[in-house]
Amino acid sequence: MRGCSRLQKLPTFTRQLSAFQSFHLDHCSSLQELPTSISQLSALQNLHSDDCSSLQKLPTSIGQLNALQNLQLWGCSSLLQLPKSIEQLSALQNLYLDDCSSLQKLSTSIGQLSALQNLHLDNYSSLQELPESIRQLSALQNLHLDYCSSLQELPESIGQLSALQNLHLDYCVRLQQLPESIGQLSALQNLHLDDCSSLQKLPESIGQLSALQNLHLDDCSSLQKLPESIGQLSALQNLHLDHCSSLQELPTSISQLSALRNLHLDDCSSLQELPDSIGQLNALQNLHLEGCSSLQELPTSIRQLSALQNFHLDDCSSLQKLPTSIGQLSAFQNLYLDDCSSLQKLPTSIGQLSALQNLHL
Repeated sequence: MRGCSRLQKLPTFTRQLSAFQSFHLDHCSSLQELPTSISQLSALQNLHSDDCSSLQKLPTSIGQLNALQNLQLWGCSSLLQLPKSIEQLSALQNLYLDDCSSLQKLSTSIGQLSALQNLHLDNYSSLQELPESIRQLSALQNLHLDYCSSLQELPESIGQLSALQNLHLDYCVRLQQLPESIGQLSALQNLHLDDCSSLQKLPESIGQLSALQNLHLDDCSSLQKLPESIGQLSALQNLHLDHCSSLQELPTSISQLSALRNLHLDDCSSLQELPDSIGQLNALQNLHLEGCSSLQELPTSIRQLSALQNFHLDDCSSLQKLPTSIGQLSAFQNLYLDDCSSLQKLPTSIGQLSALQNLHL
């Protein structure tokens, strides 16, 4: 029934529809409510009501849908609240509430959804906090909170989400800090914090995230430094810090990131130097420093980056020279030096780069 824009109400459902498994009501923009008889759909596994912009509430009887696994309510911009009975959806695995801009708060009853694996709350602009009961979601693997522009903090109880693998907080512009309990997320593999412009620091406990593979902090313009504990992230493969304009330095402990393959620091305009310890990143393949306008020199230890293949130094306008040790980078394939206006010459050792394929000046 997708796109039935004039549909205002649904008929009463009977037990004769007991085999009904999927119900799609996407883009029924005139639909204001679902009938209480929806509880008769005892086999219903999928209920999709995306972009039902006039839908203001769900019937209490929805809690009787014992087989329901997927509930999608994307773009239900008039939806004011979820019924407490939602806690009875014992089979629910996926709940999508993206763009539900009028939803005032997330019910504490959500903590009773013991089978929930995916919770999507992207662009939930009125959400100021998550209920403490979220700690009870023992099966939760993915939590998406991108563009929750009113969210200022996460509850300490979030550390109890033992199955959580992916946490997305991109564009949470009022989020100032993460709770210390985040270090307890032992299964967390991906942490996305891009464009969290009020985020000033990361907790020391972040070093306890032993499974973390990807950490994204692009455009965190208030972030001034990283904690020393970041060196404990033994599984980290990708660290993105592009456009962190207040970041002045990297901790020496970064040398301990033995699995790190990609380090992105483009347009970190306050970054003046790299720590000597960076040479110990034996797995590093790609190093991006484009637009690091305060960077004047590179440490000689860079010669130790035996796996480095791609080095981006475009628009490093204060960089005056490259270390002669750069000639020892045996795996080096691509070197980008476009618009390095202070660079006066290249070291003769550059002729030793036997694997070099592309040199951009």
